[in-house]
Amino acid sequence: MTIDEKLQHFYDISVEEAKEDAAKAIEEHREHLAQMLEEHKSTRTQSAEAEVKAEAEHVRREVNKALSAEQITLKRDWSRKQEELKTDLFAKVRKKLELFMSTPEYLDYLRRQIREVKEFAGEDEIQISLSLDDKDIAEKVSSETGVALSVSEESFVGGIRAAIPHKNILIDNSFLEGMESLRREFKFDGGLKHE
Repeated sequence: MTIDEKLQHFYDISVEEAKEDAAKAIEEHREHLAQMLEEHKSTRTQSAEAEVKAEAEHVRREVNKALSAEQITLKRDWSRKQEELKTDLFAKVRKKLELFMSTPEYLDYLRRQIREVKEFAGEDEIQISLSLDDKDIAEKVSSETGVALSVSEESFVGGIRAAIPHKNILIDNSFLEGMESLRREFKFDGGLKHE
């Protein structure tokens, strides 16, 4: 072999080895890049999942907050409407009581109430008051029952109030007290409490 042939042979072998080394380096680099890509994909996927989870939790909290606010508003509106209906209902009851007070049955009711108080008091002194609204019928009821009646300076709609001073007893059978008591106990989900 001549020197030119030897040089050519050496050149061919060197180029061949350089090509193999370059191909090997390229393949290693490719594998490294593929591994980096997979790690990057995995990291980004985990990061994206964490962001989605955090955002979903944030949205859930916001929805719960909005729902709570709406529930409070609904309860407030519901309570206000119930109070309006209750006020309307008891205004109608009061009108019916006023109509009842203009009937003969009301006089019977007053006489019956006075008899019951007299029986309860026995021999003790009693003081019976009629409402200011009943001043026109006070004398008639007093003469029919034989009991001295006074007329209150205030209106308690109707009925009677009686006091037995000796026993420290106050009997309030006024329509106003009865209506207020019913109003306090009235509930829309079943009428009176414990019913």
